[in-house]
Amino acid sequence: MDRPDPQRARLIDVELDDTIGRSTPDVEHERAVAIFDLIEENSFAPVGDTGEGPYRLKLSLVEARLVFAIARENGEAVVTHILSLTPFRRIVKDYYMICESYYEAIRNATPSHIEAIDMGRRGLHNDGSQTLKDRLSGKIDIDFDTARRLFTLVCVLHWRG
Repeated sequence: MDRPDPQRARLIDVELDDTIGRSTPDVEHERAVAIFDLIEENSFAPVGDTGEGPYRLKLSLVEARLVFAIARENGEAVVTHILSLTPFRRIVKDYYMICESYYEAIRNATPSHIEAIDMGRRGLHNDGSQTLKDRLSGKIDIDFDTARRLFTLVCVLHWRG
């Protein structure tokens, strides 16, 4: 089976709709960094798309659902997928708790304790990334690294500062 051209099967823009809401300058900065990292390196292709990318992604929130509106580079709509955020609530909550522990440990814990917390933090992030990849399966083809970057963005969208 032919693999899509990596220069075309990718995101070139990610926009957050006004439904996402705005937050503190620190949170807005983290969102911008998450978007930059995602655009910088990704593998992204809507399943069954007979055209070709690169793609633009507009994220919005409708009730407890994340809406992925995918368009071509020229703005032509490709597909919209709606993803429930319910399966992510527990992972995101646990991830934030362990991140708080990590930042606290950096201030006064031993290097081995910091490393142990960081391993747990990375493990939860991987779990969330795999959950996202699984939930998008059959809708959007992404690799694990792209799932990690998207999961980071999902986490930052929940962060209120």
